[in-house]
Amino acid sequence: MTQSADITQWLDAAREGDRGALDRVLSTLYQELHSMARRQLAGQHGQTLDATALVHEAYLKLIGRREAKFDDRAHFFAYAASAMRSVVVDYARQRLAQKRGGDLHRVTELPDDVEGGLRLDEETLGLDTALTKLGNVDKRLAQVVELRYFAGLSELEIAALLQRSERSIRRDWQKARLFLLASLKDS
Repeated sequence: MTQSADITQWLDAAREGDRGALDRVLSTLYQELHSMARRQLAGQHGQTLDATALVHEAYLKLIGRREAKFDDRAHFFAYAASAMRSVVVDYARQRLAQKRGGDLHRVTELPDDVEGGLRLDEETLGLDTALTKLGNVDKRLAQVVELRYFAGLSELEIAALLQRSERSIRRDWQKARLFLLASLKDS
């Protein structure tokens, strides 16, 4: 049996409440999650949130959700990206509260290329608010942003994961960026 078939089988078992199967999925995909986290936290030297801590915190969020049921690999990574987003945002909030009493400044840009990694500051908090608004309007666009920005996946990787064309993912990313930029400027 291939690793992909194993993961599908374990996801089926996890969907039916088998926590051991979910643990097997997470341990199998741990390296991928860790690589995603490492890419996203690149350049954040001196921070207390490192890739290992991010993956472990995201794991705790994943297993803590009783309703977490994964239909397939794409669904799993969507949940993982959402959990990583939650951890990063919580970390940024805590860090800002300690550093400056929680004062936020207005964010007016959103990088097209997230290769430099996430910034763990008010920029992330502004993006989180705008992304929540986007999710209320179009969940698919919000998912593309989470996978790209918080999980660090490329358009090609997202397209393969969601079984869509790279071109449609690129269009979704551009639409989402425009919405987010407008939302960030309005706030």
